[in-house]
Order: sequence, then structure tokens, then C-alpha cells
Amino acid sequence: MPAVTVENVLALERVERPAEGSIERPIVTITTAPSGFEGEGFPVRRAFAGLPLEQTDPFIMMDQMGEVEYLAGEAKGTPWHPHRGFETVTYMIDGVFKHKDSNGGGGLITDGDTQWMTAGAGILHIEAPTEEIVLKGGLMHGIQLWVNLPRDKKWSPPRYQDIRSSSLALLSSHDGGALVRVIAGSIGEHSGPGITHTPITMIHATISPGARLELPWEPDYNALGYVLAGDGSAGAERDPVRMGQTVSFGAGGWISFEADTRQDSKSPNLEVLILGGQPIREPVAWRGPFVMNTQEELQQAFADYQAGKLGVIPAEDLPHAGASGPNDV
Repeated sequence: MPAVTVENVLALERVERPAEGSIERPIVTITTAPSGFEGEGFPVRRAFAGLPLEQTDPFIMMDQMGEVEYLAGEAKGTPWHPHRGFETVTYMIDGVFKHKDSNGGGGLITDGDTQWMTAGAGILHIEAPTEEIVLKGGLMHGIQLWVNLPRDKKWSPPRYQDIRSSSLALLSSHDGGALVRVIAGSIGEHSGPGITHTPITMIHATISPGARLELPWEPDYNALGYVLAGDGSAGAERDPVRMGQTVSFGAGGWISFEADTRQDSKSPNLEVLILGGQPIREPVAWRGPFVMNTQEELQQAFADYQAGKLGVIPAEDLPHAGASGPNDV
């Protein structure tokens, strides 16, 4: 871990250091993600569990999927299921997943790719391991992030963005001690390939032992950092952080993470997913696979799903889905 690396990080363009006089963001909370299971039973860590929505807005939830090494016959995914009112972002750090939707879209997400699905007005989709992984086993490690949509974008037509690992913006920290992958949004003048309805920034940073990443951050955005692997610290007070913990930052112009000089052999670096976005600040009615503004809209989403208005499972997939119509939520 991870799949996207470079031979010489010093050859990359550098992240500009925070402007003189800019205020470092203080740490508001550090929470530890509980473990659970999703879909057909694959293991996840619930990264935002315990954080109020006003701290995560515009993000609804995030799961770390794995890291798990499946044996033959063990790999699992999700059954066909609906979404409405938000975007799902699946970032595969290692391994491969296939996806398919009721609009005829689909494909493979593998080793550093990101699949960005705008559910918008509504769609059915499925995410599953490949036949090869099911038969032979293999590594699976990724992130699924839910990004809320503002009221005037919740009825947008569904769309997919397949963001290949080769299109990520790759940067070095000011001292060459960290590799920064920009998936969406921008760091200074450097922008990632993801196109977002809701303004956000999403990056994956690999910080070498003993190195410190100082990252300028949009003052109007919130700021969250989730530790994918390794040990280190965050913020001016260098509060300790470890795998499975989420750091929520307060107001300011930049954030920092530092990797401990000694790391576990399984995680030689500090790996951090860093997120921020423009808060939407609208009412949230969320239940299961739907994120709306009111309870009435939520009830309508369930009714539309049961009536088949969010899409139809392709005929060739009905035996796998185990039903002749929409599955129960």
C-alpha cells in the first residue's frame, strides 16, 4: 500500500508552504473509527462515527474498506441497491472492484483508481469483486465516501466519472518527505481530475518516517484527516494519531501531519486521507441509501424505489440479485 507511487518524489512539483502569518488550524476532536461490516459482509471502519454532521458537512459518511487479504472464495461486495440525493466516491488504494448501474454504466476500479458516481435523482448499482478475486483471493483496500448534494442539485441526472490513477495530480511536500496525490479539488495551483457538484478537496498523502506535511487549506472549507495506516501526529501540539483515527480541524489557513520516526513494518509510512469542502448548511434527512432535505422527500425516495422509478436491474443480473425486481433496502 498504496498502488500509486513515484520513483523520485523530489522530481515532483512542490506544495507551497503556508503563507507567512497564516494561522494553523487547531484540532477540534480525534475520534477512533469502530469496525463493522457492509454489503454482503466485507469489513469496514466507519471513519466519521461519533462526529456531528456540522463537523463533516458536506460529507455524510466514509468507510475504509479493508485492508483485507481474501482467501479463495472469501471476497464479498454489495448486492444491487439504490441511491438518491448525493455522490458516492470509491477510491481503490489496492485491489480491484467492478461496478455496474441501472443506466448501463460500469467498469473496473483498480489500484489507485477512483469511481465517482453522482446518484442525483436516483440510480441502482452494484459493487463486487471480480471473478478472479473470488476464485483465487487477493488484497482489497479502499475508501467509500458519501458527498452530500445541495437542494438544487439533488435532482441532477445520474453520472459516472472514472478517474484513473494516471490522471491524479502528484506533488511533493516542501521538503520532499511526503507524496501528495490530489484526487479532487486543488492545493494551491494544482488541481485534481475529479469534477464535483459540491466544492471539495480530496487528497491522499504518504508521509515518510520523521517527515512533516504542512498543507495550505481553503479557509472556507472544513478540514478532516483520516489515518489509513501508520503512526504519527497532527496539529501544532503534535497530538498523536494512528490507523483508524479521524482528525477534525477548526478554522484557519493550513493543517499539518507528521510521521513518527519508527513505523510498523506492515505500514512503513504514515498514510492519511485529507478531506475538506464547502459546508452546505441545509437540513439533512438521511436513512439508508437516501440523503434528502426533508422526511417527506425521504419517504418519496423509498416509494419511488419500490415502484421501480430509480431504475431496473438488468435482466442478466437478476439471478445474482435473487429477485425479479428491486431488492429490499
